[in-house]
Amino acid sequence: MIVDDEELARAYLRELLQSHPEIEIAAECANGFEAVKAVAVAAPDLLFLDVQMPKLDGFEVLELLDRSPGKPPVVVFVTAYDQYAMQAFDAHAVDYLLKPFSAERFERAIERAKSRLGERRLPLEVGAERTAAQRPERIVVRDGTRVHVIPLDKLDFVEAQDDYVAFHSGGKSYLKQQSIASLEAALDPKRFVRIHRSVIVNLERVARIEPYGKESRIAILNDATRLPVSRSGYARLLEAMEGSQGNRSATR
Repeated sequence: MIVDDEELARAYLRELLQSHPEIEIAAECANGFEAVKAVAVAAPDLLFLDVQMPKLDGFEVLELLDRSPGKPPVVVFVTAYDQYAMQAFDAHAVDYLLKPFSAERFERAIERAKSRLGERRLPLEVGAERTAAQRPERIVVRDGTRVHVIPLDKLDFVEAQDDYVAFHSGGKSYLKQQSIASLEAALDPKRFVRIHRSVIVNLERVARIEPYGKESRIAILNDATRLPVSRSGYARLLEAMEGSQGNRSATR
């Protein structure tokens, strides 16, 4: 399957694949939304994936793919930007084709893809591989054939639910298969604080902290939502709040 928002780029890949009759092009997509739906239907073995695209980027597409054993495709990133190379290999892509690339370079990518097809590795936690400079500004969640995009500014808090996390935003909840630890690693700790082993909160949503019982506390959000705060979570929350106040004072 070929995913690229540029028709010329898709045409070039089609041309190169003509010398490989053993490879059938199952689908072509011009953006990330189309790709997520098409992968679910076509179940391709090999995915040529652009990085910068409208609606969803290539890494967000990977986050939304079906992670059932044996199903994820082998991924070859195809992009004009070299700054995503390390992130691509962290996501276990088999190769990274930097546009413009030659037919010889393409052949090497095909050989690598064929050797990987028996393994079919796709990480569960693509988002956790991002560096601080690559922290996401939105969360993408797949719900059947629909994809929800949640800007982090609109995210209120996150709850762990077994192998899933529930993203709470504007009174609605969205489930995604991901560990809360990997999500914590991906989010900016200056904006989002893990106040409990199962809860991460948007610091801007915290209205106050109140004692609850002998040694426990709860965080009261602006919408009156009450969240548990552990002892270590309370220390992290206070540290984050002090840091936030210090930053605001420094800019005055």
